[in-house]
Amino acid sequence: MKRTILCAAFFLSIFIFASSLVAPCTAAEPYRIGAVFSVTGAASFLGEPEKNSAILLQDQINKAGGVNGHPLEVIIEDSKSDETQAVLSAKKLLERDKVLAIIGPSTTGESMALVPILNVAKTPMISCATGAGITQPVNERHWIFKVAQYDFSVAEALFAHMKKHGISKVGILTITTGFGDAGRKALHDMAPKYGITIVADERYGPKDSDMTTQLTKVKAIGAQAVINWSVGPGQVVVTKNWYALKMGIPLYQSHGWGSKKNIELAGKAAEGVISPLGRLVVWDKLSDKQQQKSLLKKFTSDYEARFKNEPGTFGGHAYDSLTMIVEALRKVGPDKNKIRDYIETRIKKWPGTGGIFNMSPQDHCGLDKDAFEMVVVKNADWALTK
Repeated sequence: MKRTILCAAFFLSIFIFASSLVAPCTAAEPYRIGAVFSVTGAASFLGEPEKNSAILLQDQINKAGGVNGHPLEVIIEDSKSDETQAVLSAKKLLERDKVLAIIGPSTTGESMALVPILNVAKTPMISCATGAGITQPVNERHWIFKVAQYDFSVAEALFAHMKKHGISKVGILTITTGFGDAGRKALHDMAPKYGITIVADERYGPKDSDMTTQLTKVKAIGAQAVINWSVGPGQVVVTKNWYALKMGIPLYQSHGWGSKKNIELAGKAAEGVISPLGRLVVWDKLSDKQQQKSLLKKFTSDYEARFKNEPGTFGGHAYDSLTMIVEALRKVGPDKNKIRDYIETRIKKWPGTGGIFNMSPQDHCGLDKDAFEMVVVKNADWALTK
């Protein structure tokens, strides 16, 4: 009996020892990716769908077995739509969470604030914002990429549509933020190329609640159209003021208009508003031959099934950025340098929600004006313009 007990104890100790050797090998370490989104605050209409999209993709990847057997862990930080908080969030992700890359932030100002931090940390960042200064000049933005179309590409899409419809004199309204500053510069830079003259150049603050004065000046000077370039409540205010003034000229919005929530808030005033938007919001109106359509359909269907709402353009930005990082991880593993190099050199003819991406050492966005569809609000929904 005593001998039997000793033998059992011996074999049990061997089993425990063997298990201690095997366990660390079978429990793969997660691949941690940071995300800085404006989940709350003035830009929450951007950050909320971005957060949801990142969670959706994380869960889908892990359900399918992770990334090369490693669980994907997306650590989401809320910047609260504030540049200082965005910086604190990024430092926490880098120093405490030891993330391999960061996706976001949601806005141009926040993204610009993170550029020097990520460059010093030698960690890839894929911004969800539009400002050209986020990735340009490229030689000073070695670690920085973005998936939102360039603001100058937006300006080109706007002016190309206007030229087609005989519009040559426009008035512009831009918000006094990083996003608005970049948009204003893009509009001035691109206008001569399309034979457009900017006859009125008006600005307003993020908290302004009435832009009647600015719009009245645009109308009085003889503009044939008005462009509003902003995100947040200002878009809706301008739309309602334009409608109330019965201006009799088209209202064009920037790509910041790409959320159904804007249509809901503006109500009947939104009818007829024109904007260059990514194809995600009009995927069901595209030809079956369109290269992005199957991806857009699946992403939208999956998102709506889980969150009971549409992802809008902005959810697509988070989806694209995280998908790029995951693809790089699968191909080159958890090496920051190799992830960066893969995104720069291997994301070619790559269908995303924002367009067909072609990254290069000269272009860390990889999209142009052809990534857009010109969209008009019709019967409280998106429709393609002619």
